[in-house]
Amino acid sequence: MTLHIDGDSCPRPVRDLAARAGQREGVTVVCYANRPIPFDPGPQVEMVIVDATEGAADRALVARAVPGDLALTRDIPLAAQLVDTGIAVVNDRGALYTRENIRERLSVRNFMMGLGAAGLRPESTTQYGKKEWDEFVRTFDREFMRLVRASRNGP
Repeated sequence: MTLHIDGDSCPRPVRDLAARAGQREGVTVVCYANRPIPFDPGPQVEMVIVDATEGAADRALVARAVPGDLALTRDIPLAAQLVDTGIAVVNDRGALYTRENIRERLSVRNFMMGLGAAGLRPESTTQYGKKEWDEFVRTFDREFMRLVRASRNGP
């Protein structure tokens, strides 16, 4: 099992918690970004810097992720691509993206982007506080440990 982090979309506390969890459980953690970002390296923590072209970090993550891995991203199109290939995906607010919910999330995202492009940007609700952090921690820990156990027990 590998833990993949979309470094461009995850806040530092999320990256750091994920790296500590990976080190604690002996899981390789790979963070992808198109520029150096704050990230604590460790023996099983790898920082992959890709070129600055649009989507390069996403393509690198998709190329390396395999079923049984976990990815952290708030990028819904990337999450949809990963879910379609059998990768578990959690965002930084604790949403678990699944085959059952990813199409709806992608549709809502595209609708909101369309509103923004038409100059009809709705009120932002992007606060990130204790409630969002706690939900992330719960969901991440549950999915991470489920995948760790599965990788240790074999198929």
